[in-house]
Amino acid sequence: MIPKIILGKGARATRRLIGYLYGPGSANEHTDPHLVASWNGFAPDPGRSPHRNPRNVEDQLAAQLDQPVNMLGDKAPATTVWHCPVRAAPEDPILTDAQWADIARRIVAAVAIAPEGDEEACRWVAVRHADDHIHIAATLVRQDGRRPRRDHDIRAVQREARKIEIDFGLRRLKPGDGTAAKRPTSKEHFKTKRQGQDTTTREILRRRVRRAVAAASTETEFFALLEATGVNVRPKTGPSGDTLGYSVALPGDLNKHGEPVWFSGSTLAGDLSLPKIRHRLTTTAPEPVTARSADPWHQATAATERIPDHLTHSSDHTAQGQLVALGEALDLLPLTAPAEAKRELERAATAFERATRSRITADLHSTRVLRRSIQTILLTPATTRDGTGLAMLLDAVLIAVAFARHWHQTHQHAQQEAAAEQTLTHLQTAYAHVAVPVLDGIARRTPGPQTTHRYARHLQQAAPEHADRILKDPAWDSLATVLADAETAGHNPATLLDQALGQRTLDDARNPARTLTWRIHRLGQRHTPGPRAQAAMARSTTRRPGNPIHPETATPAAAPQQPHVRRR
Repeated sequence: MIPKIILGKGARATRRLIGYLYGPGSANEHTDPHLVASWNGFAPDPGRSPHRNPRNVEDQLAAQLDQPVNMLGDKAPATTVWHCPVRAAPEDPILTDAQWADIARRIVAAVAIAPEGDEEACRWVAVRHADDHIHIAATLVRQDGRRPRRDHDIRAVQREARKIEIDFGLRRLKPGDGTAAKRPTSKEHFKTKRQGQDTTTREILRRRVRRAVAAASTETEFFALLEATGVNVRPKTGPSGDTLGYSVALPGDLNKHGEPVWFSGSTLAGDLSLPKIRHRLTTTAPEPVTARSADPWHQATAATERIPDHLTHSSDHTAQGQLVALGEALDLLPLTAPAEAKRELERAATAFERATRSRITADLHSTRVLRRSIQTILLTPATTRDGTGLAMLLDAVLIAVAFARHWHQTHQHAQQEAAAEQTLTHLQTAYAHVAVPVLDGIARRTPGPQTTHRYARHLQQAAPEHADRILKDPAWDSLATVLADAETAGHNPATLLDQALGQRTLDDARNPARTLTWRIHRLGQRHTPGPRAQAAMARSTTRRPGNPIHPETATPAAAPQQPHVRRR
């Protein structure tokens, strides 16, 4: 159940609100508006007065609501109207008028508009428009002339909504922290439905703006990318000519006057205002290139593999920054995916958006590598052809999102935790679409039995606790193939296997051979070590018990505290 508080001021604020509540609505969405409850139980109802002019009844109702306010004259508060739409979830059962009346009474009592049994409380009414919602309208002067003590009414109404969900058997929403993006309004939903669409304009624009932010390196590029995706952009300039903000609209999305419907960036989401976008672009600006560029898929995967360590050991500000970067990566990955995986990746990005925001300020300084490598992938389409890079990156993303879920859980971010959980479901489906054909193609090049047996012996010596599971894993043939490819390129397969095993535990991997395949694939495509380096690594392997961790792929040990992640 979603309540939302709107305040109104002005001499005719109450009359305007009553006119709206009993009118057809901006998109003719108001069907059979009528009272379900009021402060005294017998307030005039414009929707149930067939023998009177509805406008006259609306005037009468507004006048009765305003009577305590008018008695104060010049001493009346500036804000006089408290308006709270309350909406049930689409899957909730249809409630009766009596049930909605009970809900309205509980809400006005919870916020001290009309405490139970207080005959001198504020005047209020609850109007039902449709099956799934009501509007509560109240005036903010009590009948004894005092003002209601409604401190923290947003929190109070949310707390009561959670209790109502339990009592009425409705969909139970997670408590929020005020950082969620603004939901589409009822009017926007009706307009979308009338036009035969599935997604509101607000949601489409938010997705495109987020994608443009993730793909851009500069503010100019950000606006150019928006226009390239079919978004109309209207900058807001100050007297000096400097750009202070922006608004966006979709072509063809018009209001009743035939004018474009504009949304400012900050109304799409708090982190999409121009000042916050500028901060993100400035903080993650590219650093000078000092070495030859590496494979961007490998860079992105390596950066993603470091996210769990940041979430486990770094400051909360750094961890929050990593979640922002992970969200940007998910925003752009659908552009690199085959058709069968694109839809699930888009759903994953939409779900994870909620997990990228919290009350913790994000430190973005450590996010450059992931951000720039994903951008490079988009600029070099040839690297996405066989799907290997995407499958390898998704394997790392799955682990990172699982850690994100755990991080939000420990910080009691209920909505963000639920969003990460939902993201995992979509990612696992997308991963299966991408990885299975790639692994099947690799497996078709499996080396001969003698080579495979040799690799199996290496595995049993290096990881006896996992060897049986890995050898029975359907992806074992793929793992043997990438070990053979690495050996052909000049790597020592035993040393490479030790390095891959040392990156992170396989305890929570459903398909350990698949996980090792991507690690070996990435390690095997690095520059081949010379004979002296190989000999040094071999001596290190024989001297140290367990699995040595290669310095280039090391992750600080936190395996026992890793959250469980389901792997396919």
